[in-house]
Amino acid sequence: MARLNIISDMDGVIYRGRELVPGAAGFVTRLIAADIKFLFLTNNSGQTALDLVRKMDALGVKGLTESNFITAAMATAIFLSAQHPGAAVYVVGEAGLSSELYKHGFSITENTPDYVVVGKTTNFNFDMIRKAARFIQNGAKFIGTNPDMIDPVEGGFEPAAGVMLKAIEAACGKKPYIVGKPNSLMMMIARKQLGVHSEDTVMIGDRMDTDIVGGLEAGMKTCLVLSGVSSRASIGDFPYRPDYIFDTVGDIDPEGW
Repeated sequence: MARLNIISDMDGVIYRGRELVPGAAGFVTRLIAADIKFLFLTNNSGQTALDLVRKMDALGVKGLTESNFITAAMATAIFLSAQHPGAAVYVVGEAGLSSELYKHGFSITENTPDYVVVGKTTNFNFDMIRKAARFIQNGAKFIGTNPDMIDPVEGGFEPAAGVMLKAIEAACGKKPYIVGKPNSLMMMIARKQLGVHSEDTVMIGDRMDTDIVGGLEAGMKTCLVLSGVSSRASIGDFPYRPDYIFDTVGDIDPEGW
């Protein structure tokens, strides 16, 4: 039995929309009680770490702090800070994305931005596509927070950031650079914050195309849970397999891999 550090996705793993996945609260409680190093790594760019602490608390998952989370918005801000500190940015996304960029010293603008940064937003519209495409055609760099086409929510799925990215890509004729999972950059940011090595860490997620391949390419062990996007039947569609498969995180013994 091995004791592994844990990096876990959230949507489809811990909750679906506003519904907690069965056993998720107990899983987090076991992590804290066993003093296991863990981090939640989410491609969701619309919420800040504080938002996620409050959401988890409201769902009955207690004892978490902002340091337990890294979002795609945070990873995007870290990436851009290394590339072009203080750049001007046009944002297509929710408040969590704008807030993270602002916190890292970027100016949010609709006037000749250096970057167009696109995440999920429920207010996506024609004007956003038009502006983003025009800025990119005029030289702004095109950045996506994450490639996910759908997000698991209570009762099914809803469009995610990938849908917005595809629309803007079609309008401007250029592909975005995507920071979130499965990009190894986001995995590296997570490992650095947690202070762990890949070979001693497992990536838990519900998606073969982001969580599992991202963990695999980062040199981690991988664990697929079947409470979100990928199903047991879909595993065979991919040329790689997870090391572990569980119905939900509630079935995982974090002290006995």
